[in-house]
Amino acid sequence: MEKFNESLKSWVDNEKAATEFIGVVSKLWFDKSIELILLRSVLVNRGSGKVLNKHIRAETILKKPVRVQDSLLIAKAILEEDIAPARIDIGRLNSEWTDEKDQYPSVNAFVLDKLKAFVAAPPRSTKTQDVVLYGFGRIGRLLARELTQFAGNGSHLRLRAIVTRSNSPEDLHKRVSLFRKDSVHGHFAGVANEDIENNAMVVNGQIIKFLAASKPEDIDYEAEGIYDALIIDNTGVLRDREGLSRHLKAKGVAKVLLTAPGKGDIPNIVYGVNQSAIDVDAETVFSAASCTTNAIVPGLEIIERTMGIVKGHIETIHAYTNDQNLLDNYHKKSRRGRSAPLNMVITETGAGSAAAKAIPSLKGKLTSNAVRVPVPNVSLAILTLELSRATSAEELNKLFLDASLKGTLIEQIRFSNSTEFVSSDGIGDSCACIFDSPATKVSDDGKTAVIYLWYDNEFGYTSQVIRLARHIGKVKSYRYY
Repeated sequence: MEKFNESLKSWVDNEKAATEFIGVVSKLWFDKSIELILLRSVLVNRGSGKVLNKHIRAETILKKPVRVQDSLLIAKAILEEDIAPARIDIGRLNSEWTDEKDQYPSVNAFVLDKLKAFVAAPPRSTKTQDVVLYGFGRIGRLLARELTQFAGNGSHLRLRAIVTRSNSPEDLHKRVSLFRKDSVHGHFAGVANEDIENNAMVVNGQIIKFLAASKPEDIDYEAEGIYDALIIDNTGVLRDREGLSRHLKAKGVAKVLLTAPGKGDIPNIVYGVNQSAIDVDAETVFSAASCTTNAIVPGLEIIERTMGIVKGHIETIHAYTNDQNLLDNYHKKSRRGRSAPLNMVITETGAGSAAAKAIPSLKGKLTSNAVRVPVPNVSLAILTLELSRATSAEELNKLFLDASLKGTLIEQIRFSNSTEFVSSDGIGDSCACIFDSPATKVSDDGKTAVIYLWYDNEFGYTSQVIRLARHIGKVKSYRYY
């Protein structure tokens, strides 16, 4: 009984610290535009149980104590100091505090040293970027959720309008209802109400207009007070430069971002890998590539850079999508007419060739295919690669662990060491892919490797689109990862 009471008291103490920590996280976000994350996991608008779970998970990855009390101590010090708007991984700071706290006279001195580049610094960006969603389907609604839920004090990306084919009162009611409640991603963690009189919805105090149009060039955004907008086209109807440039003819539009693979000379960007190769000032039309391309390219980049890829095949086990039929019915594409919830369906994917657009050295080296399976979300890419040099499963796993903790791909790669991970565990993960380390296979000669990359093909991809939108709009804050 004594052990039971001690264990329970310890948990209650942790939960109290987590609850206080949540308050500090909120103050930093809303008052100072400082977002704290924990190994790339969001902490804003999270409960104490989730915060504690994220700390426990961080311990298994970092293999050292990651105490919520230390996170609270560090967060309070950040709040007290003059730190510029930034996105700060408190998991990294917590780990460094564990290793180095004896070297500092106080936690404030530690914070000032680690974040010295941000102390009393001007904001990295002082502008705001108006955003318009063209289309309001699966990706459009998730984009709206993220843009409004993490608007903070209104700086950076601001969702101003959503364009649909019609916006009758009944349409508006249905669209807002779909925004609030999602069968896969759950209820929206905020307040969203329709404003019928003004053809708008009000989300966490943000007024978002619904505009009806059948042609992108016919809309006058300036009449709605929207200027130099970034249009995020998530309809997938217009895919080439000629079609997408129609958006630029509308008043108030500066740039266009497509949430699908772009055709022709449109730059296909996987954020974290090749965004710096594009001149965002000169270019006006961008593509965020596909969800699968975003999932596989970070892993391919690591292996190509460290070992070299001779050739390979990518097999995607993909969740079914709205493009398939609920029950058997005519479909213009092969096999997709058969019932999505009842069948595994072989279909094509351009992920192999698309990967080469982000990593030119892979041109002609990859084949790819896909199997749609009866799950509504979270997919799995299986990469079978012939390597230029021998390796081992241990070396590959360490490469991905290191990439998930430091470097340029930490927002794109989540490292999983769980032997019990299944697809539904990936729902809501913001990383482009989740590396399944226990599943890694390497041939006896070390020259052939098979790696498994899970990805939330809806939310993970949405997160990548938002990262790219911030890059295009030049509204990124400082980073401490």
